[in-house]
Amino acid sequence: MAALSGVSVKTASRALSDEPRVAAETRLRVRNAADQLGYRLNGVARELRRGANTSTLVGLLIGDLANPFYSRLASGLERELRTHGLHLVIASTDEDPDWERRLADALLERRVRALVIASSAIEHGYLEAEHRHGIPFVFVDRPPVNLAADAVLLNNHSGARQAGAHLIAAGHRRIGVVGDLPGLSTHRDRLAGFAEVMEGAGLADWARYLVESAHDVDAAERAVHQLLSRIPAPTALFTMNNRITSGALRALRGHPAPPALVGFDDLDLGEVLGVSVIVHDPEEMGRQAAQLLLARIDGDRGPARQVVLPTRLLARGSGERLPAGQPDVD
Repeated sequence: MAALSGVSVKTASRALSDEPRVAAETRLRVRNAADQLGYRLNGVARELRRGANTSTLVGLLIGDLANPFYSRLASGLERELRTHGLHLVIASTDEDPDWERRLADALLERRVRALVIASSAIEHGYLEAEHRHGIPFVFVDRPPVNLAADAVLLNNHSGARQAGAHLIAAGHRRIGVVGDLPGLSTHRDRLAGFAEVMEGAGLADWARYLVESAHDVDAAERAVHQLLSRIPAPTALFTMNNRITSGALRALRGHPAPPALVGFDDLDLGEVLGVSVIVHDPEEMGRQAAQLLLARIDGDRGPARQVVLPTRLLARGSGERLPAGQPDVD
């Protein structure tokens, strides 16, 4: 490349590294030569030579690239990081704990500056060595287990309580609950909040209308069909994340007297479709995660911090339907 551009190896290196004291014409000539040869600087090797982790890459591990919740979270995170010269690299775990660990190891081997994780694993002690040596970790949506790392979470318990209380106030007593994988902390927290408000209302047998493991849209659609086939059928539904709500809407398409519905998480076209939801701010989750991460990069060695973001009910019509024309009692 140096020979092709007619400069010394040292000058070519300086030009590609955007170092000062390289003439604009020389820089352009070197870059044109590099393009012809398909050459790019090896950033990892350069950082290793410097003897410290000066990488500008931050890894983000999420459960599903197609989920709007994660894309909005990533947007908030990336916008904050870019103002500090950091670049986001995103990988999907497909909610597979083994794959999550392999991806985390791969990113750490490539010397990312920090790692943000929306984890489906039940234990994170395997990250302790890197954490102890100064690699910042921030967990989003789901907290770390056996690792004293920062986290940004939702108030899932309160949100689920709001959903249950709203449906009870509308007169519903048979409320179908469609939940995610039982091992996920978000599912457990939401279920605990919903159970608390139901039992507080004297509805101790609420769990007979509970279906779990509806992890994708198709499974959620099947779960709702299953619930509506029961006798007596539920007069309302609480769907515990945005994908489950999407599956429920499929199942209710064309239903002559659809049950009331409150979903956790907003969803695309939720306002157009009139879907009542428990809302929160995924972009803010990303921003808060970035701020925690940047503080650690800047040398903060204080105790692990946990930020809990609020949730609130957004009534749009589907959660306000009264029981359809019959007493809501068994």
